[in-house]
Amino acid sequence: MGGFEAYDRYDAMGLAELIRKGEISPVELCEEAIARVERINPELNAVVTPMFAQGRSAVQGPLPDGPFFGVPFLLKDLIFAYAGVPTSNGCKALKNNIPDHDSEMVVRFKKAGLVILGKTNTPEFGLVAVTEPELFGPCRNPWDLDRTPGGSSGGSAAAVASGMTPMASGGDGGGSIRIPAAYCGLFGLKPSRGRNPSGPDHGRVWQGAVQEHVISRSVRDSAAMLDATQGPDIGAPYIIRPPERPYLMEIEKDPGKLKIAFTADSPIRTPVHPECVNAVKDAARLLESLGHHVEEASPNIDGKALAKSYLTMYFGEVAADIEGLQSVLGRKAGRTDVEPLTWVLGLLGRSFTAGHFVQAMREWDRAAREMGRFFQKYALYLTPTTAYPPAKIGELKPSPAESVLIQLVNTFSLGGLLKASGMVDQMAEKSLERTPFTQLANLCGLPAMSVPLYWTPDNLPLGLQFIAPFGEEAVLFRLAGQLEKARPWFDRRPPAYSR
Repeated sequence: MGGFEAYDRYDAMGLAELIRKGEISPVELCEEAIARVERINPELNAVVTPMFAQGRSAVQGPLPDGPFFGVPFLLKDLIFAYAGVPTSNGCKALKNNIPDHDSEMVVRFKKAGLVILGKTNTPEFGLVAVTEPELFGPCRNPWDLDRTPGGSSGGSAAAVASGMTPMASGGDGGGSIRIPAAYCGLFGLKPSRGRNPSGPDHGRVWQGAVQEHVISRSVRDSAAMLDATQGPDIGAPYIIRPPERPYLMEIEKDPGKLKIAFTADSPIRTPVHPECVNAVKDAARLLESLGHHVEEASPNIDGKALAKSYLTMYFGEVAADIEGLQSVLGRKAGRTDVEPLTWVLGLLGRSFTAGHFVQAMREWDRAAREMGRFFQKYALYLTPTTAYPPAKIGELKPSPAESVLIQLVNTFSLGGLLKASGMVDQMAEKSLERTPFTQLANLCGLPAMSVPLYWTPDNLPLGLQFIAPFGEEAVLFRLAGQLEKARPWFDRRPPAYSR
């Protein structure tokens, strides 16, 4: 253990303030964070690529005088490129993929003063809502080591919840910031489409569904980080209206009396766990006690059709990712280069036509227009972040019969036959039944947050999701600041990792 026992009593901004006051140095803070990663990580498997040498080197030289001056930080090992360090995307074919440049988000993280100490565990290509890649093995939830921290930013969430760092990066293409935040008792916000940059290597990641940001213990860390990273980069595909004032100011601003719609019904008409229903009802009561008007309502969207459109994109993106491996491998990728389920998804992607893909994008546009109309009446939309508490490690892996089917499909390239059989619809329902609420915000480009307001009788955290109109992160931060004061969660820690 390092020498700063009070490390996890502070959020990232609190630690930066201690440094500015001269109460601790960046070197001491760096060593404390490294000591915690070395002590805690063997049990959780959250950090898969230590970058201690890079962190120690950074604190020896002059650090940028940003809002997070000298604060330890971790990067999700997906999309976030750091020069000289592998970006594996959770895929064994990319385990030695070493970029020669930083992604724009990493450039901005560094400018904010963060000291990057490692990269965190993620499922292959960020495809599922659990973090159990074959390359690195499963990541575990600090609240219950037998359970998943969610995905695809599961490593980042586990690291923050266990106190390795106060904040870590995440990306969200279907809930991958919000789901791990919900499962780990943390705050997670997905910004509006185009709010944060995706260059220089990417433009419309997952056709615009993906946005990158952070998972944090406090609302102010998330707000200050978005202040530091937001805005277009060179060649950005979207230019979004900048915020009227810093988001850090918004969290202290009274949100006023908001009209908030809520539902606990799954948009794909699958069951929702009673505790997730209770969480929404509890949140509605809390909102009413704070003066907000809350009523049960949901947008007029065909959830099953939207889910199918999401998966059409998803299959196509996997096919493209597999084809893209050739540039790294120097040869065409084979089915042993990726996990068996990933190869099946790629085969499915090749079985859809361009027309199918365009129809899927049109479904997104219809949903976005409906959400625009919905927000003419309501300021926010409240749902559970997830439909179930976190699954047990390995619980969602293919059954023996499914594994045999996957092997047959892969061996004989039967993607088209699998699609024609109707089994894709069954796969879709099984894939999304535990996490059916989060994709809506991604496909419509809307900002959304998961707030840790509820714990089950078994002491498992369940997040509550709030979706806002396009570009209205400020409304989310104002409400989040109010909720954080009304029902503080910062000191609610996993028992094994609390001070």
